[in-house]
Amino acid sequence: MVSARLSALLLGAGALVAAAPAPAPTAAPKLEDRSTKTSSGSCTFTDASAASKSKTSCSTIVLSDIAVPSGTTLDMTKLNDGTTVIFEGTTSFGYKEWEGPLISVSGTKITVQGADGHVIDGNGAKWWDGKGSNGGTTKPKFFYAHSLKQSSITGLNVKNTPVQGFSINSATDLVLDSITIDNSDGDGDDGGHNTDAFDVGSSSGITISNANIKNQDDCLAINSGTNIHFTGGTCSGGHGLSIGSVGGRSNNDVDGVVIENSSISDSQNGVRIKTVYDATGTVNNVTYKDITLSGITKYGIVIEQDYENGSPTGDPTTGVPITGLTIDGVKGTVESDGTNIYILCGDGACSDWDWSASVSGGESSSDCSNVPTGASC
Repeated sequence: MVSARLSALLLGAGALVAAAPAPAPTAAPKLEDRSTKTSSGSCTFTDASAASKSKTSCSTIVLSDIAVPSGTTLDMTKLNDGTTVIFEGTTSFGYKEWEGPLISVSGTKITVQGADGHVIDGNGAKWWDGKGSNGGTTKPKFFYAHSLKQSSITGLNVKNTPVQGFSINSATDLVLDSITIDNSDGDGDDGGHNTDAFDVGSSSGITISNANIKNQDDCLAINSGTNIHFTGGTCSGGHGLSIGSVGGRSNNDVDGVVIENSSISDSQNGVRIKTVYDATGTVNNVTYKDITLSGITKYGIVIEQDYENGSPTGDPTTGVPITGLTIDGVKGTVESDGTNIYILCGDGACSDWDWSASVSGGESSSDCSNVPTGASC
C-alpha cells in the first residue's frame, strides 16, 4: 500500500517537472546601447554600425576605437551642416576583397579631425601583393572625401592604406591639413602599389598643407579641377607631385594649381605632368615653386603628352595642351642612372612656360621633343 502511494507521488512530481517552462533567452544588447550622448549633442561611438545609423542626431561624433566590419564602409556621408567628426584611439578594418571605400564623409561645413594619440590603420598588409589596383586581390580605397563643401580634414594619422588614400572629388573649399600617411611597411616587391596619397578630381578651392607622406605612388595626383593649392608637403618613397594623367575622363581640365614649398625624396619622380595620348582636355596655369628633390631614381622633372593605359608610348599628341606652366626654384639631385629632365610635347601643344630649375646628378635626355621657348631639357 505504501509502495503504491509512493509511486503515485513520484509520477506526479515528474509530470510537474516536465511541464515547467524553459528559461527565456537573454536579449542581446542593442547597438544603440554601445554609444553615449551628452546634452550638448556630442556622441561617442564604439560601434561602426551604430555611428552610421545615428550620425544625424549628433553635432559632434567621436569614433572611439572603432573596428569596422569587413566589406563595410564607415559611413559618415550626408552629415548635418556643421558636424564635427573626431577619430579617437585606433580605427581598424576587417579584411574582404572589395573596392571600398573604408571611410566616406560628405556634407557642408564638416570638421574631421584626429584626437591626440589616435591612428587610423588601413591594415594594408592584408591586401598587399605588389599589384595594387592592376590585378591580384581586389583592394578597397581608403577615404572618400566626396561632395565635401566648406569643410576641413585635419591632423589625421593614417597608416597602411590598401591602395589609394584620399579621393577628393566634387569637393569645394576643402582644407586638408597636417595629414600623415605612413605606408612604408608596404615597401618591397610584394607590398603596396597604387597607394596615391591624394587624388583630386572635379573639385575647386582645395588646399592640402603640411602633409607627411610615405608611400609607393603619387604623393599628389590632380586629374581635374581648379584653384588647387599644395604646400608644405614632405613626400618620400613614391612617384612625386603629379598633374594627371589628364584626359579620358568626364572632366579633363586642370586650371589654377600651385604646388610649393615641398620636398620629394627617395622617389621615382619629382615633378610630373602627364596627359593622355589622343585625348582632349587642358592643363593651364600650373606653378611648381620651391620644390626640393633628393634621391630621385627616374626623372627629376618629367612632362609628357603620350600616356596610354597608364604607360608612355613615346608618341605625343596635342589634344591636351599644357599652357601657362611655371617652374620656379625646382632644385635638387637625381641618381646617376636617372634622368634630370624629360620633356615630350606634341607639336605646338606646350607654350607660355616660365622656367627656373636646377636639377643635377642624373643623365641629360636626348629624346626630348617640342620643348617650348624658355624651358630646358
